[in-house]
Amino acid sequence: MNPRQPATSEQRRQRRAASLLKQTMRGLRVQLSVLNHQVGNAADLRDVDLDCLDLVSSAGPISPSALARLAGLHPATLTGILDRLEKGGWIARERDHADRRAVLVRALPDRNREMFRLYAGMSDRMDALCSDYNTEQLELINEFLQRATVAGRQATEQFGDE
Repeated sequence: MNPRQPATSEQRRQRRAASLLKQTMRGLRVQLSVLNHQVGNAADLRDVDLDCLDLVSSAGPISPSALARLAGLHPATLTGILDRLEKGGWIARERDHADRRAVLVRALPDRNREMFRLYAGMSDRMDALCSDYNTEQLELINEFLQRATVAGRQATEQFGDE
């Protein structure tokens, strides 16, 4: 768009829709943060501990240094988090079979079931919500959310570089 030319009605409509989408995503982020805080309280986990447990569950087994990078945490901070998660029976630290000096962190399945139970209400609501959309629509929404996740990761990395 040329800055001297007035925006077309379609361009204005697109900007309004994009603005509303960003506002809606902020609202979703806040609501998920509140839910995660409540789940963390029920599981006796701090918010950051719950975040790290989720990363271990989805990306594990994982090295503590890789987990620190993913979580955006200093390795010393992560050590305390892993100590709490291990003490609570949420994770195990194990030696890597390929490199006995390396440690891998993995989530413990019994405690994972507890997380599924705590998130069951949200999972049920998401199942009902998804049933309102056809496969193509769900694929489009999924693609958007994946790209938004990448954008968030890139913004996080850029923020750390400033």
